Amino acid sequence: MRIFLTGANGFIGGAVASALTAEGHTVRGLVRDQSKAIAVTEHGIQPVIGALDDTALLQNEARASDGVVNAANSDHYGAVKALVSGLTGSDKPLVHTSGTSVVADRAMGEPSDQIFHEETSIQPEPERVARAAIDQMVRNAAGIRGIVLCNSMIYGSTPGVAAQSVQVPALAQQARVSGIARYIGRGLNRWSNVHIADAASLYSLAIAKAPAGSFMYVENGEETLRGIVEAIAKRLDLGSAQPWAAELAITTWGMEKATLSLGSNSRVRGKLATELSWKPKHRSITEWIMREMV
Repeated sequence: MRIFLTGANGFIGGAVASALTAEGHTVRGLVRDQSKAIAVTEHGIQPVIGALDDTALLQNEARASDGVVNAANSDHYGAVKALVSGLTGSDKPLVHTSGTSVVADRAMGEPSDQIFHEETSIQPEPERVARAAIDQMVRNAAGIRGIVLCNSMIYGSTPGVAAQSVQVPALAQQARVSGIARYIGRGLNRWSNVHIADAASLYSLAIAKAPAGSFMYVENGEETLRGIVEAIAKRLDLGSAQPWAAELAITTWGMEKATLSLGSNSRVRGKLATELSWKPKHRSITEWIMREMV
């Protein structure tokens, strides 16, 4: 298949591109400039220089493809609309990347018993209402095979162009700079998680056989943020992890990242992926941190 992929030089996009090319697919990847084009070419991707605001380009690339993966920006309405438009009437797949902060709370380190299943209705925080609406647009799009993969906390090292995920690197960077690994509040908030290699393998399966309208939580484990930060402290030989007041965390990471990414609960369970014969190989985020994180 000829796949058009946005975010080809990103953490998720690079890993997905590697998985697809390994299976013999041709990947045309959207990048912003010539330097990034050179970088993705070295990983077997045919570069397409452009931006998510280039509506005509996205429509034309989608139309000429056998399927599309949007791995660039979960919140860019215009780009997703353009990709849907380019595929309309073709019944070809559009795999759209979302994230489980759509179910995140504002616990700031406190635990929650609420677990979201794929059939559970959600009421996202105001910052995530638009993202949830884009997810629904993809699922409801007529004339295409719209699929939403809602990733939990992704960890691991991407096999694509050098790039990082959002959460673990932010926690590790704060620890390196300050010399103290910190979690917010009591750190008892929990996130489901998944290794990048396992997530990428699900994208490939979804392109091949996920039914139209699918919404899948991508997860294979769960851990408290305190447990994650304690593993970071051990890996960096920084002694015991310590709590951090919410206002100080917000000052360092910003309101949205501190509240919806690092201080929240985002506990999900997915079963639809197993129906595609998805068999993830990695289970423990803390083991990866202590053995492989750089």
